Amino acid sequence: MIRKITTVFFILSMVLAFGLKAQYSVGDEIMKINLLNINDEMVSTDDFEDAKGFIIVFTCNHCPYAVMYEDRIQALNEKYASKGYPVLAINPNDAEAYPSDSYSAMKVRAEEKGFTFPYLHDESQLVAKTFGAKATPHTYVAQKDKKGRLIVKYIGAIDDDPRGGAPDTKFVEEAVDSLIQGKKVPTESTKAVGCSIKWKKA
Repeated sequence: MIRKITTVFFILSMVLAFGLKAQYSVGDEIMKINLLNINDEMVSTDDFEDAKGFIIVFTCNHCPYAVMYEDRIQALNEKYASKGYPVLAINPNDAEAYPSDSYSAMKVRAEEKGFTFPYLHDESQLVAKTFGAKATPHTYVAQKDKKGRLIVKYIGAIDDDPRGGAPDTKFVEEAVDSLIQGKKVPTESTKAVGCSIKWKKA
């Protein structure tokens, strides 16, 4: 409980101290992420000293769209983590309303699928709200600038085929490939297609 409360106050203090805004747009600096991973340890964006950026995916266990993208999220991490752009998957859903998205269920799913990326629990939902995430999956590509700040370069869908047949455009891959090559991201934002995030009732 103390760790959960500490995490909430940490996130709030970061937002207030640095003036980071909610509902991120391309070009915005994002907050530092510090959430509980499925190995019972906290994971922060500061832990990845060699990272040039991150592929941040808001996802979950129960949503059919999220499930259809699991293998593609894994493939993104396998392709880009070694190139400096690891995946951070974040589950923000209300586990009381959707028990299949609970922290214990996240552990089971990660083991079943053999996730090689952190699968983080946004229990307070503050990270998802600050980012402005709407759906599962909803993806943000961020890149470190010369000052070490993480700047949003892409927001939206992973690709243009949520059912996973044969996508014509792989938006996240295009974005990360462009950043690695020092080029402008060709498509900076798209609509995230998936299930709505399940927010806690006030």
